[in-house]
Amino acid sequence: MRRILSMMVLILSFFLLVACQEEEKEVTPEERFSEYTSLWEEQKFEDMYEMISNNARETYGKEEAVTYFQKVYDDFKITDVKVSFDDTPPEEEREEDVKEVRIPFQVEMNSMAGKITFDYEAAMVKQPIDEESEEMTWNVTWDRGYIFPQIANGEKLGLNKVDPVRGEIFDKNGNGLAINEDFYSVGVVPERFTDEEKEKEEIASVLGLSVEQIDKALNAGWVQPHLLVPLRNVHPSEEELLNDAKEIAPIDWKKEPNIRYYPLGKAAAHLIGYVAPITAEDLDNMDEETAVNYHANSKIGARGVEQLYEEKLHGAPGYTIYAERETESEEEKTSKVTIAEKPVTNGEDVTLTIDTTIQNELYASLKGDTGHAAAINPQTGETKALVSTPAFDPNKAAQNVEMPTNENNLNRFAATYAPGSTLKPISAAILLSNGAIKPEETMTIEGSTWKKDESWGGNSVTRVHGLDGEVDVKTALIRSDNIFFARAALRMEGSELVNAYKRFGFTETPSKGYPVEASQVSSNNELTSEVLQADTSYGQGELEMSSLHLAASYTPLFNEGNILEPVLLSGESTPAIWKENAMNTEYSDLIRQALDGVVNDSAGTAGDAAEADIRLSGKTGTAELKTSKDDEDGKENGWFVGYPTESPELLIAMMVEDVKDRGQSSFVVEKVAEVFNQLY
Repeated sequence: MRRILSMMVLILSFFLLVACQEEEKEVTPEERFSEYTSLWEEQKFEDMYEMISNNARETYGKEEAVTYFQKVYDDFKITDVKVSFDDTPPEEEREEDVKEVRIPFQVEMNSMAGKITFDYEAAMVKQPIDEESEEMTWNVTWDRGYIFPQIANGEKLGLNKVDPVRGEIFDKNGNGLAINEDFYSVGVVPERFTDEEKEKEEIASVLGLSVEQIDKALNAGWVQPHLLVPLRNVHPSEEELLNDAKEIAPIDWKKEPNIRYYPLGKAAAHLIGYVAPITAEDLDNMDEETAVNYHANSKIGARGVEQLYEEKLHGAPGYTIYAERETESEEEKTSKVTIAEKPVTNGEDVTLTIDTTIQNELYASLKGDTGHAAAINPQTGETKALVSTPAFDPNKAAQNVEMPTNENNLNRFAATYAPGSTLKPISAAILLSNGAIKPEETMTIEGSTWKKDESWGGNSVTRVHGLDGEVDVKTALIRSDNIFFARAALRMEGSELVNAYKRFGFTETPSKGYPVEASQVSSNNELTSEVLQADTSYGQGELEMSSLHLAASYTPLFNEGNILEPVLLSGESTPAIWKENAMNTEYSDLIRQALDGVVNDSAGTAGDAAEADIRLSGKTGTAELKTSKDDEDGKENGWFVGYPTESPELLIAMMVEDVKDRGQSSFVVEKVAEVFNQLY
């Protein structure tokens, strides 16, 4: 028994001895350097400083070393730092008096100039933990080579940036919609002022600026009396402005390449948009990967296609991180060594399905009025033009000379409005396809007003162009008979009618076209009231559409009942089906014949279009904007959707606001007919 106890005591003593030896075991240089590299990978520079040698601390103060390390990593966007080395201790034990150990290591990181890799060697020195302690540890003999070996001997770091050239925007025929051209950078040389206040007023007047804008430019920190201070870029075609400017003593200019220019000006302002100086908010809304492509003086798409395809158009800047040191050569006083380099990626060009000729003609037709228009090829879905008036000058907006006012700023073709009777071909397709009416069926309609029963109270449906007697769907379309459509719509359940309109794209927006507001059947996309259901069938009530959606909604008449995507980007596969089987193709010919009759039948509502040089078909619409049923002073918007009867390769949907005293929808019919005359 005593022998067993003695053995147990002996074993216990052995383990205690081993444990004590392990506690006293020194941390190896490799283990210490591993701690250091872990902090490095986490960019904990202050903690790293606590592990550097005494000599390194004497050479580099904490603030100098930490701040410089941090600044380099911040300025060059250093991320994903990985440090690797052989952390296996040597096979033979080191002598106790070894005071320095060298450890080769490799570094990988990402930067704004791309991936950076380098090899370096750490000198680990054995030193007391602090001045009062005899306990030793291993510290890193740090120098600037740990940042980049190329600056280990005091070389300076530099960054060269090459901004990308913005991609250009073209129409389907290669005509420029947003292009880069050489401008004149017009500004002032401060020391040339003779009568400063007077000359500032003159400069402001000529350049379309405010005196405050001029003062802001002159007060920039870099301004010197002899330097040209840029105020705005001027296109060479603005000869009169340049001639006036050169008469003012302080003004001078130089050529500035690759400045944005919009050849169509106001005609395509809302469609193409413009570029503007980037804002802090823009940068805040970007992810880190995108933000690295911009800087405080960058331009960015502010609206329209410029904004829609910003990522493609902008491109990515090129960066070169280099180390520079002085030389003794008289020819080259400094030499540069490249650390990392990423070549510039210029923006991509964007080609649209837009036709410049159609765009210009539609704008010329609408100029002076408040309205909008969408033109598409109804057989392919290609968007040919999108116009909104009044418009702003994108060239001035891009130069910060003039920003769009509230009225000019509104993009009407992207918004939704009550389409009036231009909805009736869609309603006819729905009513026929759902069996609510038959092609040959007639309704007996007497008088100009109708209501279902007394439960409607003071509400009723009014028709303007109808004649008493038997009315079928074709006649109802030609004469635009509201009562026929209201009575037919009430044969369907409200939810059934809503779902049918949804098959025509209501409540959705197509993915390939210009992003427009989604059309609605009602404010909540439900039809729970008979009065609302009746009004909806002929494009009133709460139903609203964009002109682009309205145009697309006519495409089933030419595409076997399918609604086509209104494609904007050239090269997209066309025709692209957006909504399949929106209507029964059995009724396409009937509706097309009716739309021909709207123009060419003596009872049609678009007789003015019969005077066009080409046979047209279409549908008129007048949307009443009333605050109540008794409102007699409400404004009216006029609509017309038209296309060539024999060769329907272009369909135009146009709306003009406030046409009540200007012929109502006939005012718009004449405009669309004239556009077709000019084009054909």
